[in-house]
Amino acid sequence: MIRFVSIRLLRALVTILAVVTFAFVVLRISGDPAQVMLGPDVPQDAVDAFREAWGLDQPLWIQYLAYIHSIFTGDLGISMRDKESALQLVLERIPATLQLTIPALLLKLIIGIPAGVYAALHRQSGIDRGVIMLSILGFTIPSFVMGLLLVLIFSVTLGLLPSGGQGTWMHSLLPTITMSIGGIGLLARFSRSAMIEVMGQPYIRTASAKGLRWSDVVWQHALPNAAVPIVTIVGFMVGALLAGAVVVESIFSWPGIGRLLVVSVANRDLAVVQCILLLIAATMVVSNLIVDLLYGWLDPRLRGQAAH
Repeated sequence: MIRFVSIRLLRALVTILAVVTFAFVVLRISGDPAQVMLGPDVPQDAVDAFREAWGLDQPLWIQYLAYIHSIFTGDLGISMRDKESALQLVLERIPATLQLTIPALLLKLIIGIPAGVYAALHRQSGIDRGVIMLSILGFTIPSFVMGLLLVLIFSVTLGLLPSGGQGTWMHSLLPTITMSIGGIGLLARFSRSAMIEVMGQPYIRTASAKGLRWSDVVWQHALPNAAVPIVTIVGFMVGALLAGAVVVESIFSWPGIGRLLVVSVANRDLAVVQCILLLIAATMVVSNLIVDLLYGWLDPRLRGQAAH
């Protein structure tokens, strides 16, 4: 088990380093922050002074080594626009993002998994076909299209909910629903497929032949064995929560880290962008690491396979 965990931790660290390196290089070759911050009509000596003040005049490899060193020392840089700690700016926006992502995740779990399981247990019924149709619509419609559609219906046409901003709990309804619909459809499809596959296994027929109640067969034999693919999807969803907030927060003008990322990219605020990308990468890697550990707990055979 120790080797299993060690391999996963090493893989997680390598993944984070790769993401950090990729983000660092792309941000510096995609545009000059000095030109964006100061404008096109600023004299060249002012641009040179700005680049020297922020260390942008150094060779790229020196900037990279300095950035990696700063990560390990806990210093993620200063915002070029706000002149404040990039980490502090990001931490101030996290509560607003969690106000959307946590309810959205709960809706995905509470609605998606039971809907998929129920559809699998009533295969070929009208309910099963309805779940399939709604789930396909849910995860095939892009979130920005879904968000605009909800605004058009509930804000513009019916006037029931605000179209954007942060205030009362009603302001969070549309963005939360937008973030959850695709995940609900995806979880419903995967839960249904996993349950159908498990229900066709010989040990399910054996358990039924022994006279066990149908509810015991489902809860004690089918659901635990269908949990591995479902856990995989849930792990990906947890890791992608922050990344998925970028589009939704932009549509609904929600002051979270997703909207902060969009503004920072437009302004070439390198420290803030790198801090947010590091946070997103760490969230994805940690969630996948937890999924891997859950694999080993749900199916001990996987620990031996991973060790080899």
